[in-house]
Amino acid sequence: MTEGTTSAAAEGADTLTRLEQEGEIAADYLEGLLDIADLDGDIDMDVEADRASVSIISDSNSRDLLKLVGRDGEVLEALQELTRLAVHRETGDRSRLMLDIAGHRATKRAQLSELGAKAAAEVRSSGESVRMKPMTPFERKVVHDAIKAAGLRSESEGEEPERFVVVLPA
Repeated sequence: MTEGTTSAAAEGADTLTRLEQEGEIAADYLEGLLDIADLDGDIDMDVEADRASVSIISDSNSRDLLKLVGRDGEVLEALQELTRLAVHRETGDRSRLMLDIAGHRATKRAQLSELGAKAAAEVRSSGESVRMKPMTPFERKVVHDAIKAAGLRSESEGEEPERFVVVLPA
């Protein structure tokens, strides 16, 4: 191994360790919130796409966990920001942690990927760009990834909270 390869491997291990630490801090914080709210849920931690990923799942009545998702994921987004702040308070570093509750984000990701693929097909057949409805940063990221996977380009336009994706012809 060369010196550059060794340092790159060490840097990757350091990043993984840091992300695992973020997940542990987030899990502790979320377990405390579940206890306060008297809700049952298991915490699952992972590292995906260079960010910590934490999920709250339940074998029993996931209907209770849906209270933590809220309408259109609004409560989930707020809990994610609070969890990121808890991680920041402990580490001093900004966190890009992703939180999922009761599979809401995973389901939303699948729906948005399909929406992005449909928009790409529409642009490909018409040759005209397509403007999509306003989306959250998470939603836009998933759609951009789906457009890229379809071989087209996309851009975000507008100002929050009305920021939207524009799918461009090849």
